[in-house]
Amino acid sequence: MILSSPTSVSSTIGWKSSSLSVQIGFLCGGQNGVLLSPSSKFRCNKFPRACSLSSSDPLLVKAARGDPVSRPPAWMMRQAGRYMAVYRKLAEKYPSFRERSETTDLIVEISLQPWEAFHPDGVIIFSDILTPLPAFGVPFDIEEVRGPVIQSPLRSEEGLKALHPIDLEKLHFVGESLRILRREVRGQAAILGFVGAPWTIATYIVEGGTTRTYTTIKSMCHTAPHVLRALLSHLTKAISDYIVFQVNSGADCIQIFDSWGGQLPPNMWEQWSKPYIEEIVSLVRTKCPGTPLVLYINGNGGLLERMKGTGVDVIGLDWTVDMADGRQRLGNGISIQGNVDPAYLFSPLPALTDEIRRVVKCAGSRGHILNLGHGVLVGTPEEAVAHFFDVARNFKFDTSADDHMMEKRKLVV
Repeated sequence: MILSSPTSVSSTIGWKSSSLSVQIGFLCGGQNGVLLSPSSKFRCNKFPRACSLSSSDPLLVKAARGDPVSRPPAWMMRQAGRYMAVYRKLAEKYPSFRERSETTDLIVEISLQPWEAFHPDGVIIFSDILTPLPAFGVPFDIEEVRGPVIQSPLRSEEGLKALHPIDLEKLHFVGESLRILRREVRGQAAILGFVGAPWTIATYIVEGGTTRTYTTIKSMCHTAPHVLRALLSHLTKAISDYIVFQVNSGADCIQIFDSWGGQLPPNMWEQWSKPYIEEIVSLVRTKCPGTPLVLYINGNGGLLERMKGTGVDVIGLDWTVDMADGRQRLGNGISIQGNVDPAYLFSPLPALTDEIRRVVKCAGSRGHILNLGHGVLVGTPEEAVAHFFDVARNFKFDTSADDHMMEKRKLVV
């Protein structure tokens, strides 16, 4: 296993963004700008936070909780992957994705590749949302052209009989990898775990793999709702246990990907996805009360307020949602993540800088994790990724505005 010591990327930007010292109230945007003025109350945590007052918590964890931070923490979805030359070289030696994502040494090496190159504020484990399926009775393959394939789609009561409680021993490589990553990063960044939401995982199990239409599972909502509910309930328990397993193994924060939740009309998402995410949040809170939970849905512009109702700590915005609009709709009582369009990484670097500055300004200085609005695209220049993180490191928030406003409110009270 190759575990070289992390190396910092020296800043290539000759400015500290003091001009971007973001205060609580400011005008974001031009004609359609949104005034984000101080609310009558600062956010308070809805759930008890283990070690919530620890100054040693990673910057990303603090931002997820809505604590004051000196700059926005930054990481990228799919920050380890095919856009990196070092990853492509390793993939030539180990061509099987499942081998790469289910072998401890390879998981650790790949997860650390962007850490060593760019020093993001979050190091996410290299894995897949389908990785835990065999551990609760759903075998799958990954084919070169078709992608994930489930040979026996679950569409009847008979299919439910193959399911069993999740066997976490079969996922030992995930736990081992998280423990090693935590040791290697040494608290300099948050260790991130992730899972798929029940609805999203169910789409693969019911459809038999990827799909563009989701017609089988959508019709199942009406033709066999009892079977679908039983499947979603089983997935909810398995995913909850898997989250706790990741946290106990070293994850500081967990992202829940309801990647295909946006394929549902909002009223259908309320019925077929939201209740199961709410149950996951409730179950995880009882065992891991101090772990921030992030919820991301691709195409979530029509679901933001509903997503907030799940009880998660952070809402991930995709790039089709204007950050100012997203902050206005969600309010200051919850953290947000995102949401630079991944295509900006193909633009001239000054244009990328301007977009990052706009997103950060519109998000505000409290409760924002800088990210893309989707995963890093294949072919993305590594220089642009390095620039993204350099820009993030050069922000400097004026936290004195927060302190002054807090003292003013104390005097008023």
